[in-house]
Amino acid sequence: MHEVEEDAPTVEIVRNQSFEVGPRYSNLLYIGEGAYGMVVNGNGNGNGLSAASLTVGRLLIGKKLADWWILLTLFYSMSSSAYDRVTKARVAIKKISPFEHQTFCQRTLREIKILTRFKHENIINIQDIINAPTIEQMKDIYIVQCLMETDLYKLLKTQKLSNDHICYFLYQILRGLKYIHSANVLHRDLKPSNLLLNTTCDLKICDFGLARVADPDHDHTGFLTEYVATRYEVSKFSVCNLNCCHFCSYRWYRAPEIMLNSKGYTKSIDIWSVGCILGEMLNSRPLFPGKHYLDQLNLILAVVGSPSEEDLQCIVNDKARSYLISLPPKEKQPWNKIYPHADQKALDLLDKMLTFNPNRRITVEQALAHPYLEQYYDPADEPICEEPFKFEMEFDDLPKERLKELIFAQTTEFQNRKQQSSTSNQGC
Repeated sequence: MHEVEEDAPTVEIVRNQSFEVGPRYSNLLYIGEGAYGMVVNGNGNGNGLSAASLTVGRLLIGKKLADWWILLTLFYSMSSSAYDRVTKARVAIKKISPFEHQTFCQRTLREIKILTRFKHENIINIQDIINAPTIEQMKDIYIVQCLMETDLYKLLKTQKLSNDHICYFLYQILRGLKYIHSANVLHRDLKPSNLLLNTTCDLKICDFGLARVADPDHDHTGFLTEYVATRYEVSKFSVCNLNCCHFCSYRWYRAPEIMLNSKGYTKSIDIWSVGCILGEMLNSRPLFPGKHYLDQLNLILAVVGSPSEEDLQCIVNDKARSYLISLPPKEKQPWNKIYPHADQKALDLLDKMLTFNPNRRITVEQALAHPYLEQYYDPADEPICEEPFKFEMEFDDLPKERLKELIFAQTTEFQNRKQQSSTSNQGC
C-alpha cells in the first residue's frame, strides 16, 4: 500500500466549493464548471498552465486554465486538477452534485457504469471515485480522471487547425468511437467540448451521460425529455451574461433523424456528429449552428439538399415526413464551395458522414478505412470491446431516490474492486 502524508488537508476550497478529496489529493486548481461538473488543476504552484506546443505542428492551447470561461453558476459539477500524492502526478477531479434532480442522477449513473467498464486510449478513464461511507452522508461524488489540458472546443476558438492536425484528431475520434460502437453503445453527445486534448495531441472522448445501448426499436423520446429538462434547469440558474451559444451547441451536432423520429435511430447518429465536428475543424466554425430545432433542420437541408423519396422512407413519424415534403426543394451544396481550401479526401469523407439517410451513412469501420486516414489506419491497433455493454435496467422512470441508491452501489462496487486488485496507480 502507498502511504499518504498524515498532515495533508482532507478538504480544500475551490471557488467557494469544498472538495473533500484529501489527504491523497491536494493543491487543487480550478479548471471549469457547468451543468455537468467543475474541474480544477493542481500542479503545486498555483500558476496554472502556460501556452504549450503540440507535437504535430505547433498550436497555442491558451493562457491559464484559471482563465477559462465559466459556463454556469448552476452547480451540478465542477472540475479541477489536483496533485496525487500516491502517483506523484496531476489528475483531474470532477465534483458532481446530482442528487437534487432526476436527470442529473441518470447522467451520473450512466457515465459511471460505462466508464468503469471501458478501457481505451481514446476514451477518458476513471482512476478513482470518492464518496461518503454511507448513502445518507452522500451529497457529492468525486470522479478522478486523467488530466487533459484542453478540449477541441477551446482550441477551435483560438486556433486554425492544419490538415495534419485535423486528420490526426479525426482518426483518434473514430478510433475511440469504434470501441464504443463495438460495445453496442451510442454516445449521443459527441461535440468539440467533449473531446479532450493534451499537449502531445492525444485525444480522449468524454461525457457519457447521455449514452445508451443501441436499440433500433427503443423509444427515444426520453432523450428529448432529458434535453428539455436540462435546458430548464440551466435557464433557472444561469448567469445574466451567459453565452448561450455554448449550451445551444447541444443541438448543433444532432443527426436529422433525432429531430424527425421518436424512435429507431442507431449508431449512425454518432457518425453524423463526427461529420459536424470534421466540418468545424476545417474552418473553425460550426457547420449547422441552429437557433432551435426547426432552424437546425433548415440549415441541414440548405447544405445536404432535400431528401429523396428513398430518404423519406426512413422517417417513421408521419407528421415529420409530411413537414419535409411541404418544404420548398433545396439543392445540395458542393462541399468544395463551403470549404474551398480543404483536402479533397477530407471532403469526400465529410460527404459520406453527413448523408441525410442514416441507412446510407458511412459506418465507423468504413470511415477509418477511408483514404483520408490511410496514414494512420491500422485495424490491428484499433481495439474493440470484448463483449457488448448492457444496462441491467433503463433509468428513465426511476425516482431520484432509487437512482441515488444505484449510484452508491456502483461507486462502492468500483472501490471494492479497486481495493481487491490493488490497482491504485492506474495510468491514463
